[in-house]
Amino acid sequence: MSLQVDTLILGAGAAGLFCGARTAARGRRTLILDHARKPAEKVRISGGGRCNFTNLHTGPNAFLSENPHFAKSALARYTAWDFCDLMARHDLSWHEKTLGQLFCDQKSGVIIQLLLDELSKAGGELRLETQIGEIRHVEGRFHVETSGGPVQAEHLVIATGGLSIPKMGATSLAYDIARQFGHDIVPTRPALVPFTFTGQTHDDFAAISGVAVPVEARAASGPSFVENILFTHRGLSGPATLQISSYWQPGEAITIDLLPGVDAPALVAELKTTQPRTTLASALSEHFPKRLSELLGNRLDMPASTRLAELSQAQIEAIGQALNAWQLKPAGTEGWRTAEVTVGGVDTGGLSSRTMESKAVPGLYFIGECVDVTGWLGGYNFQWAWASAAAAAETA
Repeated sequence: MSLQVDTLILGAGAAGLFCGARTAARGRRTLILDHARKPAEKVRISGGGRCNFTNLHTGPNAFLSENPHFAKSALARYTAWDFCDLMARHDLSWHEKTLGQLFCDQKSGVIIQLLLDELSKAGGELRLETQIGEIRHVEGRFHVETSGGPVQAEHLVIATGGLSIPKMGATSLAYDIARQFGHDIVPTRPALVPFTFTGQTHDDFAAISGVAVPVEARAASGPSFVENILFTHRGLSGPATLQISSYWQPGEAITIDLLPGVDAPALVAELKTTQPRTTLASALSEHFPKRLSELLGNRLDMPASTRLAELSQAQIEAIGQALNAWQLKPAGTEGWRTAEVTVGGVDTGGLSSRTMESKAVPGLYFIGECVDVTGWLGGYNFQWAWASAAAAAETA
């Protein structure tokens, strides 16, 4: 005999647990299934173990999608402050770190417990270490084969995430189910992920591994981000790098402004006038860590002992270009292994922006990372998880 439920949710991550608690609170018999041993592992590791659970600046502009308008409805109806209110009801506190990012004052495990408590209080059920088999839609009900026995449900919510961090159990299940029921998939790629380099650039960056500096970074398309970059043994990481990786396409160059807000040629020209005997190396070291200053000097192909008085106008312009618009062409990224999220996913053209329900198959929903909605670094993707889950839970 099949287990009969009203709402079956596949995936016990942030979106799945939150959706389950809200559907159960509506009196729906709700069951959440996941193949993992523990729920919400991405919540656990996020924010260095403190979970940057939302962002005060959340808005559609902070998300990538083939349809930039799709996320507006859900984000407007469940906001960052709504989740803050839920945190407060569980006596949890938080602080704003930078750029609107809210971090839990306690460890991230308390947010997982909040989600589990909300589910339990509402009467929902969670089953872990359960494998999903064949899924059929027959006479208005979903028939799902699982390692724990068959389940039938009126509503089926897919919250199994994207392809990022496969060691934590990421699979293509959401996309496989979407295709089965006639949905298109926007091509996926790793996002919020470090860049890798080869050749001399790789060696140069490895030599200054650990150096971090504030910059303004941008890919060939998309916005620029003023945050830190971090030089690593493999290439570039840090918040600004991760942000532009979501917009980067293979083969494109990225642009790094090492002196954001400063006209570098004008600065060098002024220093030439006011400090003519200062060497180029000394001038650079006033603005950058020593190891980076040396690298920049080498890249400019000018002796470190060159005095500012000796610089021609063409050299000043070259220095300015190198500082304000350093062009770099990554060999690639570190890929799914370290990507925090997935760009692309279930095409929003086949979903209701109000309820996240399939336009082709009534009762089928897709929420969270598996949908073609990807947020910036800094809590935006969690807010999409809460908002899309809340939207689906209104009718699922």
